[in-house]
Amino acid sequence: MKSIPVEEAVGSVLCHDITQIIPGEFKGRAFKRGHIIQAEDVSALLKLGKEHIYVLDLADGYVHEDEAAVRIATAIAGNGITFSETSEGRVNLFADIDGLLRINVKALHSVNAVDEIVVATIHNNQQVTKGRALAGTRVVPLAIRAEKLLHVEAICRANAPIVTVKPFRHLDVGVVTTGSEVYHGRIKDRFGPVVKRKFAELGCSVIDQTFVPDDVSMTVAAIRELVDRGASMIAVTGGMSVDPDDRTPTAIRQAGGQVVTYGAPTFPGAMFMLAYLGDIPVVGLPGCVMYARSSIFDLVVPRIVAGEVITREDIVALGHGGYCAGCAECRYPNCAFGKGV
Repeated sequence: MKSIPVEEAVGSVLCHDITQIIPGEFKGRAFKRGHIIQAEDVSALLKLGKEHIYVLDLADGYVHEDEAAVRIATAIAGNGITFSETSEGRVNLFADIDGLLRINVKALHSVNAVDEIVVATIHNNQQVTKGRALAGTRVVPLAIRAEKLLHVEAICRANAPIVTVKPFRHLDVGVVTTGSEVYHGRIKDRFGPVVKRKFAELGCSVIDQTFVPDDVSMTVAAIRELVDRGASMIAVTGGMSVDPDDRTPTAIRQAGGQVVTYGAPTFPGAMFMLAYLGDIPVVGLPGCVMYARSSIFDLVVPRIVAGEVITREDIVALGHGGYCAGCAECRYPNCAFGKGV
C-alpha cells in the first residue's frame, strides 16, 4: 500500500472503503475496498475531501481479486452454469438448467489446497432447478500472484469439469405395481400417484402402470411387456421386503435383470433394488417411497435420469449421510440426508 495524490491514482486499487456523509440524508460507502479508480472518480473523491488515498500498487505478476474470482469461476465451471457479476471480490455460480449437480470433490479439494484460493459449493449429486445457487469463488487478498491462478487453471483443465449441471433425460417409464391387496381392489393404490409425480418432476413420463398380484411369473411378464412397448426405465413398486409373499426381487432377477444391489445403506430405503436389463435401469421401490418426504428414490433415481450408470460403490457410499433424522418439519433437500462426502 502507498499514499498518493488522488489525481495520480487512476488505475490503482483502493485499499479501503471510503465513506460519504451527507448530514441528515446519507451515510454509507461511496467507494468500496478493491475498487479500481477510474478517471471519472477523481472529482468525486476530491469532493469527499480525499486529496490523497491509499492504493494497492499492482506489481507485475499480480492479479486483482475481481479478475481472479472470474478466472477461478470460469476454470471450475462446466455445462449448465451461469455466473453472477463480481461483488466484493466474489463470483457466484448458479444453475442455468434443471438437472443433476455434479461436483468433482477430489479436484475441488486440490483447488482449495492452493494457498489464498477459496471455492465453496453445495453438496454433490443434488437435483437442482434453474437459478439455484451452487458455489462461490474468490481469493483472500486484494491481489494474488498470477502463478497461483495458473496452477488452479491447470488443475481444472486436468479434471474438468469441477462443477457442472447434467440435464435430465426424458425417459419413458413403465411402472409395475405388485400386491394382491391392490390387484384385487381390496385397498386403493397409493404408490402410483407418488411415483408419477416424482418422475414428472424429473421431466419423465410414465407410459403405463400395470397391476399384478404377488406372483413372480405375472410380474416378469409385466416387466417384459413394458420393455417391449418402449419403456426406457422400469419401476417396480411394492413387494420388496423379506416376507415370504414379497417376491419382487425374485421377479426382477427372473426377468433378466443384472442386479447391482438389493439393499441400500439408507433409512428410509434399505430394501431398495437396482438392476439393469441391458441398458434399461430397473428399480425396485420399497414402501417408504410412498409415504416418506425423502427416500432412496431421491438419492438414486435423479442420477439415473441424468444418464449416470450407478455402481455398487455408489450405493455403498450412501451410508455416510444416508440416515434421515426424521425432522418434525422436513427440509429436504436442504438437509444432510444423502449428502455424505
